[in-house]
Amino acid sequence: MRQILFDCEKMKYANTGLFEYCKQFGKALLRNKAEDENVVFYVPANRKGFFGQQEQYIINRKLHRWLMPSFPQLNIWHTSFQSSHFRPSNKNTRHVLTIHDLNVIHQQTISPVKRDAVLKKIQRNIDRADHIVTISRFVLEDVKQHLDLHNKPASVIYNGGTLEAFPDFDSPVYRPQRPFIFTIGSIDAKKNFHVLPPLLQDNDYELIIAGPVFDETYKEKIIAAAQQYGVADRVKVLGSIPSQDRYWYYHHCTAFAFPSLAEGFGLPVVDAMSEGKPCFLSDKTSLPEVGGPLCYYFHDFAAPYMQQVFKDGMQHFNDTNPVTAMKERADSMTFDHAVKNYLQVYRSLY
Repeated sequence: MRQILFDCEKMKYANTGLFEYCKQFGKALLRNKAEDENVVFYVPANRKGFFGQQEQYIINRKLHRWLMPSFPQLNIWHTSFQSSHFRPSNKNTRHVLTIHDLNVIHQQTISPVKRDAVLKKIQRNIDRADHIVTISRFVLEDVKQHLDLHNKPASVIYNGGTLEAFPDFDSPVYRPQRPFIFTIGSIDAKKNFHVLPPLLQDNDYELIIAGPVFDETYKEKIIAAAQQYGVADRVKVLGSIPSQDRYWYYHHCTAFAFPSLAEGFGLPVVDAMSEGKPCFLSDKTSLPEVGGPLCYYFHDFAAPYMQQVFKDGMQHFNDTNPVTAMKERADSMTFDHAVKNYLQVYRSLY
């Protein structure tokens, strides 16, 4: 029996991108593994049993940063986050490392000292890995430019969408009174949400922003922008929302906007395309690679320009009705597809 450990240490906090990634990846891994492959989940204590009481778990301990038990039964250790402190100590356990992004090199607000510290941590994990996986071609090129792969094998494996359907759910935490634009992500400067309120001028839309508030000062900046453009009564910052609400907002929104400045992939874009919604994205980092020609792009964030892109994009979307093509593109980016590719990587290392 082959033993595959999947590192879910980042699942400690729910309603985050990494929580959803680990959740969906773990479920897909159980669906697609071979009969002679066994999955062991490395989880924080509050997630023991999350993937089923019958599954095997190793509990993450803070001490593991400095002293990791050898776990000699493990054939593969899959580290699911590039800056993880936790890695196998047994040299016979082969190590797969997923790198989601090098966003620190694209964020001007990050100090050179912090940037170098993050890159150093990722490089240390690369040095100890046997196979590197990035979640987009964009990220792989960043890695090649800013880090040293030591000629180790490296693959690009796209993530999948994370949107679970709850068709009978109809009790969102906030029910918009008008057609609305939806966006979701951590409330911090990288997501660039404060540029969106001008899109509400000269129409009757609301703007719904969901996601954990990591930076209260930045939340205030979003609200200040809404006040500046006279649309504060139509901008709602909801904070973290559960899966049912996420589905409801994606399903009922008129359009999806994602002006992020730095993304390794952009899972919300796949989720919005899966619902056939017009997507208005920044053209930064990996987003054009994920959205492709079916999305509309902001090449800068001047309010009049963004308003025109939005107006023209909505008109084009209504004229061409690309819903079927969008859903087909989203269907090509699923966690079942991703896991099947990862299983090929694991099996190459047995």
